[in-house]
Amino acid sequence: MKKDIVIIGGGPAGLSAAIYSARAGFDTLLIERNGMGGGQVLNTYEVDNYPGLPGISGFELGNKMEEHAKKLGVQFAACEVEAVEDLGKVKKLTTSDGEIEAKGIVIATGAQHAKLNVKGENELSGMGVSYCATCDGAFFKNRTVAVVGGGDVAVEDAIFLARGCEKVYLIHRRDQLRAAKSLQNALSALPNVEMCWDSVVTEIEGQDQVEGVRLRNVKTQEEKSLPVDGVFVAVGMLPDSNAFRDLVELDEKGYIVADETCRTSVPGIVAAGDIRTKQLRQIITAAADGANAVTTLENYFLCP
Repeated sequence: MKKDIVIIGGGPAGLSAAIYSARAGFDTLLIERNGMGGGQVLNTYEVDNYPGLPGISGFELGNKMEEHAKKLGVQFAACEVEAVEDLGKVKKLTTSDGEIEAKGIVIATGAQHAKLNVKGENELSGMGVSYCATCDGAFFKNRTVAVVGGGDVAVEDAIFLARGCEKVYLIHRRDQLRAAKSLQNALSALPNVEMCWDSVVTEIEGQDQVEGVRLRNVKTQEEKSLPVDGVFVAVGMLPDSNAFRDLVELDEKGYIVADETCRTSVPGIVAAGDIRTKQLRQIITAAADGANAVTTLENYFLCP
């Protein structure tokens, strides 16, 4: 099979790239191994920060993006990309369904939030368990929440949530934070933030909604339940970049090195969305990346 542009990944970045690619007249194939476009957004109960569509469910937003791409003639394939080779002006993809040749490739495989892997986490995801404070914090105004983690993101999340929440607990497995000193100083100045040192979450409690977390002190082994309305997990991200480790340049965390143009170290291959090095990983920035990625490929085709 030969295509102009192959997009790997069906989240907001990949779907946006597909829309822009089809509108530019390119023969476009989008590969999504799970068979359904939308990516992580499908698991988001309510999206409140996508312009013009406040309160839309993640599932509906993902479906709308996929329908838009299909309406423009984008071809979809449900298979696994096993390898990508740079053959100069042609790129070869080896998939579980066979080989594909493309003039340009958009890598939009995203990044997964690292999980706690405790009872109740998956069951209550979207029902009080969140991995994005800036996405979901507004739903917990004047309520009590917990943030799990000890790095910059966890402390930034706690500071952000403290502006609207009645009480914020920051749960960390050690007796000191890893976050930047400036962030720690800002956190300590907040009267409605309480630290839970030397503690790990062993269970997220609740039936149809988060009702609390079960904590274990790693030094004393003492356990207790902490009543909260929401849990924000901030223990890191895991970029889905292993298949491209020997193809393009990655940073020390495994993200593909690419700027706002989405160019990678290999001409004709671009990276869009959460998979690339960037400041903010949100639906809107992923969608913007998709548009930029295709524009970069257009320029590459004109001036390779």
